[in-house]
Amino acid sequence: MLPLNIGLFRPSRYTPSMHDFRYAGNQLFCEGVSVAALAGKFGTPLFVYSQRTLEQHFQSLDRALAPLDHRICFAMKANSNLSVLRTLANLGSAFDVVSVGELQRVIAAGGDPSGCVFAGVAKTEAEIEFALRQNVYSFNAESEPELQRINKIAARLRKIAPVSVRVNPNVSAHTHAKITTGTYENKFGVAFEQIKGLYARAARLKNLRLRGLQMHIGSQITEIGPFRQAVEKILPLFRDLARAYALEFLSIGGGIGVVYRPALASGGQAWWKTAAAKKILTPQKYADALLPLLQPLGLKILIEPGRFICGNAGILVTRVEYLKRTGKKNFVIVDAAMNDLIRPAFYDAYHEIIPLNRKNGATLKTDIVGGICESGDFFAKDRVLPRVAGGDYLALLSAGAYSFAMASNYNTRPLAAEVLVHGKNAALVRQRQPLVETWAGEKIAPWLKR
Repeated sequence: MLPLNIGLFRPSRYTPSMHDFRYAGNQLFCEGVSVAALAGKFGTPLFVYSQRTLEQHFQSLDRALAPLDHRICFAMKANSNLSVLRTLANLGSAFDVVSVGELQRVIAAGGDPSGCVFAGVAKTEAEIEFALRQNVYSFNAESEPELQRINKIAARLRKIAPVSVRVNPNVSAHTHAKITTGTYENKFGVAFEQIKGLYARAARLKNLRLRGLQMHIGSQITEIGPFRQAVEKILPLFRDLARAYALEFLSIGGGIGVVYRPALASGGQAWWKTAAAKKILTPQKYADALLPLLQPLGLKILIEPGRFICGNAGILVTRVEYLKRTGKKNFVIVDAAMNDLIRPAFYDAYHEIIPLNRKNGATLKTDIVGGICESGDFFAKDRVLPRVAGGDYLALLSAGAYSFAMASNYNTRPLAAEVLVHGKNAALVRQRQPLVETWAGEKIAPWLKR
């Protein structure tokens, strides 16, 4: 059933599905701006972000954690648009980066590199050197060879490198196999049982400063159990390490999930009033469960959310190109494709899909697909939607995280444009990629020229 009032509700207590995309009359709006007007001005495919939603989600988490000495490090792999980063930097956010490119984006957006934590399993020598010169807050190291490499480069630069080690607590997040990170089957971190020995050896490396301990068990976690289990498991280890090496922070990672399913339940009941909604993890529930464990430490707590802050703050707008009926299927073929938003193809992810112009009446079970030459190029299968026609526009909701950030030029398709909305103002914050730029930097080998 099509949601009739998506985004209009304002429950008295925060819910993770709150955002600023709503119908006013029969037109979909982002804050105070018509999404159809944006599509007409900037074309499609088009990502549209709500600044107010970004701010609201960051601030809700910041308030919930206020009793702690804490630092929110936005995991910018979820969305690295400069205006998104600047919005969060203006709120006091630090950043979790996983490449030298992301660190340079922080700088370009006006963020402070000295507030960044540098994660990732394959940091190169060039990346480590650049990060050291920018005085990052800490390297989240993922192996002993990496610690040795950081120490060697720091010695050459005559610097002391701040490091923490990512502990793998071997706790399952009970989420999708491709986004779980906290078990021994994953490539991330150092096994729990090996941490004490590793810290003892790292303490003998003269150009390292052991600053903290870090963990991250996975993404899109919508219940508190895995978080509590992981924190409870590592706390005794952290206390021992903190005493032995004067550690100053514990990073508990990110992973708080968002709501991708419809905002309204069947029958028109507001989704946030359903029994399922009451189980969804909110910032306050997260804080209520973890603060009693973390406050007694008396040390700084780092948290590295990404999707939670930006996931529901963005949509992907796409134009219907063709309707097609095969022997068994109805297809709505749109101008966006898996190169723009790969999550359904990659993770079997669900995105709610609604028309920009609200339609009542007949519905049709259909597949919404793009034009890429892959059967995996789809956004929804057997989805019941209002009947649409060629030239209509659709919005894929909850497309603010791991959407444009994972886009590609597959099939020589240019990258989409991005727009940020604030109240009644809208700005193009990434122009649509000119087609010729998709092969910029390529050359024909000289012996092939005639």
